[in-house]
Amino acid sequence: MTCIDYFYVPPAALLLPCRASCYFPAPASERASRATELKRAEQPSRANRVEWLNYHHLFYFHHVVREGGVAAAARRLRLAQPTVSAQLRQLEESFGAPLFRREGRRLELTELGAMVQRYASEIFSLGDELLDLVREQPSARGQRLVVGVADALPKLLVHRFLEPALRQSDPVRLICRQDRYQRLLDELAAQRLDLVLADSPIGPSHNIKAFNHLLGESRVSFFVTEAQAARARRNFPASLDRHPFLFPAEHTALRRALDHWFSSRGIRPRMLGEFDDSALLKTFGQVGLGVFAAPTVVAAQLRAQYGVVSIGEPDGLRERFYAITSERRIRHAGVQAIAEAAHDLLDR
Repeated sequence: MTCIDYFYVPPAALLLPCRASCYFPAPASERASRATELKRAEQPSRANRVEWLNYHHLFYFHHVVREGGVAAAARRLRLAQPTVSAQLRQLEESFGAPLFRREGRRLELTELGAMVQRYASEIFSLGDELLDLVREQPSARGQRLVVGVADALPKLLVHRFLEPALRQSDPVRLICRQDRYQRLLDELAAQRLDLVLADSPIGPSHNIKAFNHLLGESRVSFFVTEAQAARARRNFPASLDRHPFLFPAEHTALRRALDHWFSSRGIRPRMLGEFDDSALLKTFGQVGLGVFAAPTVVAAQLRAQYGVVSIGEPDGLRERFYAITSERRIRHAGVQAIAEAAHDLLDR
């Protein structure tokens, strides 16, 4: 009878098989050593342990926030209040920090709780849409259209781009994200956006697969309050030399164009401020703190909303607008509607 090499099984049956189907116990010292190794293998280190999120706990937390308290959430979910409270405690333990703080008789979200709720809302919204698709039922909220808007774009113009997408016969649920251009491109590359609206195209320095769709361009005008207009129009554009000016941020295409235009004409406006947010820039202009530039195509809306008027159109200064997508050919009906509206509004 020739036995094969030792083959160990879990400690409950530390036996040695042989070709004759008979078993001999392994030596005691080797059994003890093997048992220790198996015990260590069954208890992986924390570094190697797989961590996962309990979505049941997250679901109860989401409802507590939506309903305004544990008791209301328990009634909505038809569960006992202690059950919901226990789920919340377990979720907080898994995160290692509290999600709520008590303010009198009310529960208020902590900073971590607010962040978790934003993610939970998106997660369960996507889950609802997934169920609709699986059941082949059109979503009551409509098809999602997630648009990233570069912070420098004029919001009055963005509104006119986006509005037609909401007026289609097939409903669209529009989600707008405003951020810096580069961050939006990162989101597009991660498939978290359907579209980025920007004032400059994606170039070869951006290492992502995306495609530029030129929407059109507009002439640029300079705007001030009506009370300042007469003085600013005299000897325009030389009147802008040393005049307070509100500039868009350095990373924007319009800022680069303005810097080149002023430099080429020897005009040095006094930089009163520069702004990432175009709406905030216009609010400063509205109270008469300086001249600012904006697309001529929204001049009427600027006058109605901010009470400012054009003092002139700088010769040769234009602003272009782009839709950037991850696909060469636009297929999303909402994006098609946006592109068509922009083509009608802007110069081509």
